[in-house]
Amino acid sequence: MTGFGQSRHIDKDIEILVELKSVNHRFLEVNLKSPEIKSEDEEYFKKTISKKLKRGKVDIYIKVNASSNGSFQIDRKLLTELKKIIKNESLLSNELRLRDIKDIPGILKITKSSNVKLQTLKKVFNKALADFLKSRIEEGTKIHKILINKINKIQSKQIKVSKLCKRDLSKKIEIYKKRVKDILEKYDTNSLEQEITHLAMKADVSEELERIDFHLLSIRKELNNKNSSGKKIDFILQELFRESNTLSVKLDEPKTKNIALEVKVLVEEMREQIQNIE
Repeated sequence: MTGFGQSRHIDKDIEILVELKSVNHRFLEVNLKSPEIKSEDEEYFKKTISKKLKRGKVDIYIKVNASSNGSFQIDRKLLTELKKIIKNESLLSNELRLRDIKDIPGILKITKSSNVKLQTLKKVFNKALADFLKSRIEEGTKIHKILINKINKIQSKQIKVSKLCKRDLSKKIEIYKKRVKDILEKYDTNSLEQEITHLAMKADVSEELERIDFHLLSIRKELNNKNSSGKKIDFILQELFRESNTLSVKLDEPKTKNIALEVKVLVEEMREQIQNIE
């Protein structure tokens, strides 16, 4: 699911900005973008997100503007080795200045320490997180309404299919009588039994309609559950799609078949909608 949250803290010479953004993703992936945050402190922000979310690609952006203290340290062992190399290779000089070593990895270490307390960062982050979760809930409410609307449409079409199948039954009986009569005149008993079985299986869609109804009730129940799972609904929709596909294959009356195909389309739209939500 998508979401956005932001929080800003300004106090004397300190300014902190925290932004949280998420996009649809089948699994949970959390990325922290902030040069000011120490690696050992990153775990708090990522763990806090993982406790609240199950799916989504989340980017955490933290910007800190504050006065900082810096310290410099020279790795004398590496510096000595560098001097030996210069001397052994007969390079220009083994007399080195700061500008000569500042860009060589590992020799000059610069450590910056901000006067921003971790507790303050956490407080600003949690405010942004609350805003972020609120935006996701708002989106989830909209998706919930869309899904309920589509379920109602499928239910309505399912009822239409059921009524049309009953209406079409008398027509089919006359067609089947004629086919049976033709078989009796031209074929043996085994052929007759096979044809009757085939026609009976093709004509009966009551099982598919019952299963579609069961799956729709299961989705409604899951949507009304406070701890509903997007993955579980996705699985039910797969089963619902399978039944709607079988239904459309079995039906041969154009009007009834078109309604069954519309059910398939609605189910597929729901699958796309539900695939990435929690």
